[in-house]
Amino acid sequence: MLFPSREFLFYFLPILLAVYYLIPNRARRLWLAVGSYFFYGWWNPRYIPLLLVSTLLNYYAAMAIARLGDRPLRRTIYVAAIVANLGLLGFFKYFMFANRSLAELFGLVGATYPESLLRIEVLLPIGISFFTFQAMSYTIDVYRGKVGTAAGLIDFACFKSLFPQLIAGPIVRYTDLADQLRHPRFSWRRTYAGLTFFILGLAKKVLLADNISPLVNRFFDATDLAGFGAVDAITATIAYSLQIYFDFSGYSDMAVGLGYFLGYQFPQNFNSPYKSVDISEFWRRWHMTLSYFLRDYLYIALGGSRGGRWRTYRNLALTMLLGGLWHGANWTFVVWGAWHGAWLVIERLAGKRYPLRHAPRVVRIGVTYGLACLGWIFFRAKDLSTALAVFGKLGDWRGGGILLTAAENRLPLLMSVLGLVLVFGLRNTWELKQEAGVPRTLGLIALFLLCLVFLFGMVTHPFLYFQF
Repeated sequence: MLFPSREFLFYFLPILLAVYYLIPNRARRLWLAVGSYFFYGWWNPRYIPLLLVSTLLNYYAAMAIARLGDRPLRRTIYVAAIVANLGLLGFFKYFMFANRSLAELFGLVGATYPESLLRIEVLLPIGISFFTFQAMSYTIDVYRGKVGTAAGLIDFACFKSLFPQLIAGPIVRYTDLADQLRHPRFSWRRTYAGLTFFILGLAKKVLLADNISPLVNRFFDATDLAGFGAVDAITATIAYSLQIYFDFSGYSDMAVGLGYFLGYQFPQNFNSPYKSVDISEFWRRWHMTLSYFLRDYLYIALGGSRGGRWRTYRNLALTMLLGGLWHGANWTFVVWGAWHGAWLVIERLAGKRYPLRHAPRVVRIGVTYGLACLGWIFFRAKDLSTALAVFGKLGDWRGGGILLTAAENRLPLLMSVLGLVLVFGLRNTWELKQEAGVPRTLGLIALFLLCLVFLFGMVTHPFLYFQF
């Protein structure tokens, strides 16, 4: 069930909220858990047992860890829980990738790969990367003594399945919601902030991301790039940088808005990332809850900045490499992670000698945005050969311009230009949330109605991060 859909906007959400506000507070968590499981099962009911298994596994593992104190069995259960979580994620997300890669490796050495293994197909459950990381953060925090166990299974099931952030984040930790689950806070100010977040997020998705996507798809999904040139490659790459930002930050904004409706405050996930002056700052502004997760549960676990410079660089690179793999079972995501890891290391290595360190801010922002865009080529391309072909087109100035001249690209190009203005010229949603007043309210109403016009007049695309 998509947030920008008739089923969600006019049936699921009104019914869920109406009952939620009417029932006693002690029953709200159970109602939310039931509603969230229904929301998740709407895609495919076969996914529900996986979510349930993940919930029970981490709830009872954390409970056992908390009760065992310092006994050796405590660490055994902790390690087993982490292995089980990674095993579930690995099987459903990476089996097909590993299977294909092994088959290609066998072919390179002239060996025969079992045909029966190639016929195995594993469906990727929606949002498995997000809810697995969320569950693991709870178990790890209980083991480290940073948080107590959930008050009950219903509380944990509600936290684990909470529908606004279940599919694509923000990655909410139990420490963020432990008190809020039992004591949701409601006020007109929070409700207004929720409406602001939800409507602006809906507009990002429906008006911008979905209208930019045809331009991106025409280039990156083309069977042959022969007719395209550098202008097309640059246009499509910039368009994709805008599409993925408005799509993903739009989802995050809607999730935050829905959280306010329920009396919860979710953490910020985006903070104008394309205004960053270097890649280090980019990762403090882009998908912030994932960045914090990778820092706290992977980078620090690897040793962080302890042990000298070269170990720090190794840990940075490895963290980004695994972060890239988390995004998808494809070598393109691994290279994307390596790309960002390499620039993080380069910035650390250069220090004050980094050439752009003393350049004007606008130059630093432009270069950082350009580096991020080059990385998005790997992220969007269906395979490495396509990504390399796109890089080749960046140097082909002999022709092209198809994307700029095609009549069907007028709206996508217009939305791309508008997107650039919004990204670099205006404040983000979090900076706007506290503003109120009649003009602002009328503007939000008009924007919502415009979203409905587009929503009912076109096919709504799934959020890009649903595949992760």
